Amino acid sequence: MVISDCNGMEPELMDVVRLFAGAEELAISHSGRFSGGKFSNTFLVEGEAFSFSDEGEPAGETEKKSLMKRYAKLGLYMILRSRFGRDLPWGSLTGIRPTRLAYKELEAGRDFVPLFRKLMVSEENIALVGEVLAGQRGIYERREGNCDLFISLPFCPTKCDYCSFITAPIARTRQYVPAYLEALERELEASISAIGHLRSVYVGGGTPFAVEAEELARVLAAAAKLRTNGCEFTVEAGRPDVFTREKLDLCREYGVTRICINAQSFSDRTLEAIGRRHTAEDLFRAFDMAAPYGFDVNCDLIAGLTGESVEEFCRSVDTVISLGPENITVHTLCLKKGAKLKEETETLSEGGMSEMIAYSREKLAQAGYRPYYLYRQKYMAGAHENVGWTKPGKACVYNVDVMEESADNLAVGSNAISKKVFLREDRIERLGSPKDIPTYLQKVDKLIEERTKLFRA
Repeated sequence: MVISDCNGMEPELMDVVRLFAGAEELAISHSGRFSGGKFSNTFLVEGEAFSFSDEGEPAGETEKKSLMKRYAKLGLYMILRSRFGRDLPWGSLTGIRPTRLAYKELEAGRDFVPLFRKLMVSEENIALVGEVLAGQRGIYERREGNCDLFISLPFCPTKCDYCSFITAPIARTRQYVPAYLEALERELEASISAIGHLRSVYVGGGTPFAVEAEELARVLAAAAKLRTNGCEFTVEAGRPDVFTREKLDLCREYGVTRICINAQSFSDRTLEAIGRRHTAEDLFRAFDMAAPYGFDVNCDLIAGLTGESVEEFCRSVDTVISLGPENITVHTLCLKKGAKLKEETETLSEGGMSEMIAYSREKLAQAGYRPYYLYRQKYMAGAHENVGWTKPGKACVYNVDVMEESADNLAVGSNAISKKVFLREDRIERLGSPKDIPTYLQKVDKLIEERTKLFRA
């Protein structure tokens, strides 16, 4: 437990505490001050006092608050690092988007490396951030009016144990599909005048291929009306148990350029353990079925899935590389509120996570893939990260824009969060849709009104 005399500091410090197994049992108090160009932080941990001082000249109140949090977290990290005898790969950096911090340093005319070293980020991860920034060249762009479109289809064949999305097996939600599709069409029609320069369209879920072909066609047709400039168009085809040639034909007909085959693992034992109802052989068939269409393919793996060994994960890495998708994202298992795994587990063991991550980085780099986006989440096993890897020239625009929050994101459907980026003011306004489908259907008219107002601001 942490008690602080600085307003809003306790949640920030708890993010550091949760990085260390056993630290939540400690009694920690904190006091922070800024005076005379110095940030002073004093901690009392189980009765033992620690003091830290860092210099800084914040430009205003917002920057002062940011630096107060940064240095307080660094001080607590140093205490816990010493107490538990453990270095963490991202040091005291708890933010979701490390690259955002790197970009801010660069935009201020400073190299980001000294700051990341001060925050005790590992040299390997500092180098990774540099590689990601290099991988985003030619894609990353902060320009007024840039926009990405996200369309939510929250239907799945089954719900995986680690999944926190508000989804249920489509057999239990089938009755909502007709009304949901009608609501989506209305939202998309109303969005035409709100979208500026469209950079990408992304149909996600859930598992969009879980709906019937004629239902998928309605969504793709409505999206195609907004995609008049031939920009990137991605559909999360998802799991092989819902793959059909008819649905792939529809994707080609409506101009889809990229699909996602979300493998997660190529171990049959693991797939069964997480609640999938397909096998690795089914995944191979999905890749074979998609090959003649010429889509770019994104494929995901998750390190640290229930009971999976280092050897099994490494075999999955080797397998997905042999299949040659244009993008491979390596996720680290994360405890998310709403997931069955979260209900059954308080913390995730690091286990062989570092070995898994190190193996994936080495093998993907050897195979010619380069990292181009990364992000972190709370409650990740081993305090690691998710990294997207791409073949040269095949990076996914949507992933870059969303992770860097460099463009507006107009999102429709239940559990979709629209973001309006105000570049001149360096702020973002968000508008979230209800998570459960019945509530979303009841409020869709109000959502359309509020989103139109936001994006025309």
